[in-house]
Amino acid sequence: MIERIDSNGPLDLLLVDDDDELREDMARYFSRCGHSVSDCASGELALAFSDQREFDVMVLDMMMPGMSGLELLKSLKERGTQAEVVMLTGKGTIEAAVESMKLGAREFLTKPISLKELESLVRKAADSRRLRKENEQLRAVIRQNRRPTSIIGESEKMQEIFRLIQRTAKSQNPILIQGESGTGKELVARALHEASPLADKPLVVINCAALPETLLESELFGHEKGAFTGAVSSKPGLFEVADGGTLFIDEIGELAGPLQAKLLRVLEDGSMRRVGSVKERRVRVRLLAATNREMEEEVREARFREDLYYRINVLTINLPPLRERFGDLPLLVQHFAGSDWKVAGDVIPLLERYSWPGNVRQLQNAIERAKILAEDDTICVQNLPPEVTRGAQVSPATPIPGDRCDLDTLNRMHIEETYRRHKGNKARTARALGIGRRSLYRLLEKFEISDPEPEAKP
Repeated sequence: MIERIDSNGPLDLLLVDDDDELREDMARYFSRCGHSVSDCASGELALAFSDQREFDVMVLDMMMPGMSGLELLKSLKERGTQAEVVMLTGKGTIEAAVESMKLGAREFLTKPISLKELESLVRKAADSRRLRKENEQLRAVIRQNRRPTSIIGESEKMQEIFRLIQRTAKSQNPILIQGESGTGKELVARALHEASPLADKPLVVINCAALPETLLESELFGHEKGAFTGAVSSKPGLFEVADGGTLFIDEIGELAGPLQAKLLRVLEDGSMRRVGSVKERRVRVRLLAATNREMEEEVREARFREDLYYRINVLTINLPPLRERFGDLPLLVQHFAGSDWKVAGDVIPLLERYSWPGNVRQLQNAIERAKILAEDDTICVQNLPPEVTRGAQVSPATPIPGDRCDLDTLNRMHIEETYRRHKGNKARTARALGIGRRSLYRLLEKFEISDPEPEAKP
């Protein structure tokens, strides 16, 4: 479990001073305070430490043989360190303090020092780093331009989902949200975050199915300048953006093997490296993941790591498809239509006879299309997509709860008819069904639907 950042919690500290006795006293004191402490006697060793690990705060002696503290500070800033710096000196002058502040030091303390006073300055520096990071996170989350949306539903199955959200939101354990495409997995993730102790922290969202493997690695873990063609500057990954908050990984079943290994390491000890970097960084993130795949089958077929599956599957929420949410469809239709719109009396019965392979997302698309085509602010049957009206007409009746065989048969009929009508064009078929292309490929394979025969030329 990766714990939440606490501004009063343990810090990663680097102590640099050629006075062995003072350095050892500082190391013992900060270790007893619960901090993770690294220490060294020279600027050259400090640079080597910094290249391997990202620290919260560095305490640097200004006067050292070889590389001075000011030279070390300048080199650290040129290398892009995010750590805050507290400078120590035995010969305190206004000029030295001003110079260190210009180079980026946060605090300045003259020897002999009080360890208690030094800890107070270290805490102030750490708070400054935390506030700077939170501002950067806020800007990154705003750039995502995503807004939470309420979950609509009064059916028994959705009431159980609401109860699960309330029971599991307070936990810091990873949660796996499972369900077909379009069932609202991201909405559940947002509800979990908003009901959690991390609600005032960032919620960062990424969809693994929307990005190629190489770009996905850079998005998740970040990259350094020059790591690959086009990397003109360093960029933090979404794990760093979400540090202290929640990261929602949608369609985690699409994650390639090497990325699964990197994700497992972050979940185990919070450590990660940007692409093109050897520097270890630490993050504390609450993970939510979602998938429309049967993950146990993915594990059996060795497409998904078993150890990672058990790590993300501490708690599970299984979302029901729309066809099993009895009584919710009229509520959803009115929600998507809006309070200024009317719905003709024969629309809801027809919609309830359709099996909705694309679930709530497909229903939303259907209602939006109907509003564009409707007249007099009234949605009528003729405004609905053809695949919905045709599918409802061939359906024998509203499915009986739990009748899985009939539901699969109806799904196959609707998908096959839509695929045939779009002459085997997978992109258009997926759009018509309200699902992604990868989901369509899996459904075609699952139901053994072959490509339609080409039309004979006259």
